[in-house]
Amino acid sequence: MTTSFLINRTEDFEVTGLGDAPQWGRTAWQALQHVESGPADYRSRVKVLYSASGMYFLYDCQDQVLTATRMRENDDIYLEDVVELFLWTDEAKDLYFEYELSPLNVELTLMVPNDKGTYFGWVPSHYEGERRIRHATAVTGGPAKPMAKIEGWTAEFFVPFALLKGLGNCPPTPGMKWRANMYRIDYDGGQNTQWAWCPDPGGNFHNFRQFGTIAFE
Repeated sequence: MTTSFLINRTEDFEVTGLGDAPQWGRTAWQALQHVESGPADYRSRVKVLYSASGMYFLYDCQDQVLTATRMRENDDIYLEDVVELFLWTDEAKDLYFEYELSPLNVELTLMVPNDKGTYFGWVPSHYEGERRIRHATAVTGGPAKPMAKIEGWTAEFFVPFALLKGLGNCPPTPGMKWRANMYRIDYDGGQNTQWAWCPDPGGNFHNFRQFGTIAFE
């Protein structure tokens, strides 16, 4: 199981949801590991790049049913199909960033203080302009509609460092290391299946001290 990797640097590019920018060819896929007893056995993987202004993420998810009906931003979209990102930039602070994106391009954006396992996040203030995440999704093998039969979906998004201001060690410098984790949740058959880049033995997404390590080129 991989618990660390090097993030390559890139010039900025457009986010389309398709992962078709040539810059993605500069980095390898990181597999997400199946961590729950749910029935789904789909390929789940992620790529990561960074630029002077922020970080790029590309998730690739095999699927059969698009379980996504929630269309309101910052709703509890994790109760349906979703990909998730956690960034813990400064190990001196029990504070990290969480981002979720559904197959229908609905987002949840949180700053999360974690006090010995008690964690309730808040939405960042002034979430606009250079601080706003650019995000897009694409569905293959079927329509981008709730409960549609599909073959898979991709999620692509850009997290600007301006949004993470105040978390510490941001923006990163070459050679710097952050703690991080990437997840996926799927609800085919009405059952919860989860994947993680760096699984927590107890299945807790918010066990931030078990996050893996990312290093900046």
